[in-house]
Amino acid sequence: MFHNEIESTIKSAELTKSTEPAKSTEPAESTESIESTIESSRARRVVLKISGECFCPPNERGISMSSVSILANQVAVVARKGIQIAIVMGGGNILRGGQFKAANIGIQESTAHYMGMLATVINGLALQDAIELVGQPTRLMSAFAMDVVAETYIRRRAMRHLEKGRIILLAGGTGSPFVTTDTAAAQRALELSADVLLKATKVDGVYSDDPERNPQAVFYPEIPYEDILKQNLRIMDKESIAKCAEHNMPIMIFNFRRQGNLERALMGERVGTLIS
Repeated sequence: MFHNEIESTIKSAELTKSTEPAKSTEPAESTESIESTIESSRARRVVLKISGECFCPPNERGISMSSVSILANQVAVVARKGIQIAIVMGGGNILRGGQFKAANIGIQESTAHYMGMLATVINGLALQDAIELVGQPTRLMSAFAMDVVAETYIRRRAMRHLEKGRIILLAGGTGSPFVTTDTAAAQRALELSADVLLKATKVDGVYSDDPERNPQAVFYPEIPYEDILKQNLRIMDKESIAKCAEHNMPIMIFNFRRQGNLERALMGERVGTLIS
């Protein structure tokens, strides 16, 4: 009887062993390779900086909804193709803080800058309606609390909106005075892990001088960050260029008024000047 119990125990152990799943001899995929695969499969993500000039016809001020609609249609077409788009808006078509302070001695400079930030929210509201009118969902986010009209900017929430296919409109600059919307655009491009920072302007790209004043100015199809700073080329403020240089964020400067340029730039084509 004792021998029968031993034989029964051995047979039970052999049966259990035979039914255990075979262990893989292949090494487990590392966390680094998984993260790399996720990153490489992510949709193209861009931060587009548009100045207040995009909201009105040339040499005018205020907001022209016909100008805004042209911009909205182009952006919406690209977003439908799966490109993740965040837009940082200037407010110079309504008010520039620095210029307003210079012309009005009775106002503090910080106050003037805050007024300029509010102008970007006004532009954002106009652009939001224009984009949603053509069927593309958006979220207007402000760097400071404006809960009645906009969400407060939170990085992780902004990234989730992008992943869901919403165009995000980033108003209010960085929320602090004495900081330009160019620098705000550079900051958001880095925070949101954008592939490129695009700046829509009224000139074709970077020149050795102002092409509107100097017809002999040389156009640069490509230029390093360092040369922009050394030559004091004022296509963007120095702080924004320095931020992008430090973190290797490429910048593309292009003329948004040329037909098709905006759509091509958003899709990843080389347009204008590449700063890298």
